[in-house]
Amino acid sequence: MAYMAAHGHKRARPAQLVPGTLSVITARMDYLPSSTPAGWQALEFGRLQHPAEGMVSLYARGRDYHKVLRQRLQALSQRLATVLAPLGYRVFCDSAPVLEAELAARSGLGWRGKHTLLLARQAGSMFFLGEIFVDLALPATAPAAGHCGRCRACLDVCPTQAIVAPYQLDARRCISYLTIEHAGPIPLALRPLLGNRIYGCDDCQLVCPWNKFAQRSGLPDFDARADITGKSLSTLFAWSEDEFLRLTEGSPIRRIGHPRWLRNIAVALGNALHASVPGQPRQALQAALSTRQAHPSELVREHVHWALAAGHMANGARVCATRNTEV
Repeated sequence: MAYMAAHGHKRARPAQLVPGTLSVITARMDYLPSSTPAGWQALEFGRLQHPAEGMVSLYARGRDYHKVLRQRLQALSQRLATVLAPLGYRVFCDSAPVLEAELAARSGLGWRGKHTLLLARQAGSMFFLGEIFVDLALPATAPAAGHCGRCRACLDVCPTQAIVAPYQLDARRCISYLTIEHAGPIPLALRPLLGNRIYGCDDCQLVCPWNKFAQRSGLPDFDARADITGKSLSTLFAWSEDEFLRLTEGSPIRRIGHPRWLRNIAVALGNALHASVPGQPRQALQAALSTRQAHPSELVREHVHWALAAGHMANGARVCATRNTEV
């Protein structure tokens, strides 16, 4: 991720990013939809067992959090400015070279879990982070102590083993990085490990014991969109670019663009075919892939051809297994 190195020390030195900064106010905002049922972690893991359904990370099923949190932080800053005038400030939410999780940990919002995300005793990790850089020296709050203990559930559950050691993440293997930030082809060895995850991955959070304390959001912004959640891969793959732009308007998904959206779904379709989806559903998956074999994007075509080949290999493997059994 070249953008992380592009800004040099600014990521770790707020006053270099915003001259005059003396303090950083950190904030978190819960994003689980208000209708999230008890036992939601098990339900989400269960969705991974339906290979023909597209799996979108929980945080991305509603409105773009950048807009929601930034607007609320801006409103908070304006209120502070009326009380503490004159006050210089600047608001951030995953939008600049800011070490958000580290700032949040040092300010006491939580501790860095072994998956490198921020954890809070009263809220787990299902929240967004934001910051207000201010030119006022404020009393510092104490950092929170860590409470992961000997638990290694997040390391063990990671599909691609991207958490290479406690508190160490190899982003190049992370499904969230591969399906969102990565612009090129998904590495061949990792494609089968994506399963039906087409935008992000929640596994390390779903398995974390602290997320039994995850809080529901009171905002309708994060309610899951019906057009995105629980849909078949074939349906999502059939979206034209105009449909993609319309149906993802105001969603964080929109920023990856239509070709990468198709790339991700093509991989999931190939994995579904390899998972031995039987009969008519299998034919529907193959038919969906066939519609994009001549797509203008080389990125899309390459992943479509891989997916179809993966399906053919899986079919051949089943035939061989049947013959060996009969003998």
